[in-house]
Amino acid sequence: MKCPICGNLGDRVVDSRGTDEDRAVRRRRECESCGRRFTTKERVEEVPRMVVKKDERREPFSRQKVLQGMRTACQKLPVPQMRLEEVVDWVEQRIREEYDHEVPARFIGEVVVEELKKIHPVAFVRFASVYQEFANVSQFLKELAPLVEKESGGGDRLIKGEFQ
Repeated sequence: MKCPICGNLGDRVVDSRGTDEDRAVRRRRECESCGRRFTTKERVEEVPRMVVKKDERREPFSRQKVLQGMRTACQKLPVPQMRLEEVVDWVEQRIREEYDHEVPARFIGEVVVEELKKIHPVAFVRFASVYQEFANVSQFLKELAPLVEKESGGGDRLIKGEFQ
């Protein structure tokens, strides 16, 4: 590391500490030439992931966009903001584990749908109705059937197609 005071390339690390929730390392260094101390910060260089949309357009992954979609789905429901942040953390982790540069939008939507299903059934249905673009009411009811059956213990006449 080049000393910012004298420009010498030789230094030694005096102290190292994790910062930013251990996403970075702060190092105190001492120049071997002038003896002055300076601080550096190291962090992992993140490779920006591109999201491949249905129409093959690409745009940078946006944590805020995923979070906003989930906030909208959870509007007026008793879902803590911290829980939504955890889901987005999980989405980002899954993306890092499974994709190097480009991730299909479909993958992100599927992960979010599965997590919202665990959090709140109404949030799940709201998000799924937009994400899965139901073509008709039958598709929507098909998605609702397992939730209603689970909640009521035996199904619902509307879901089973008994409309009268």
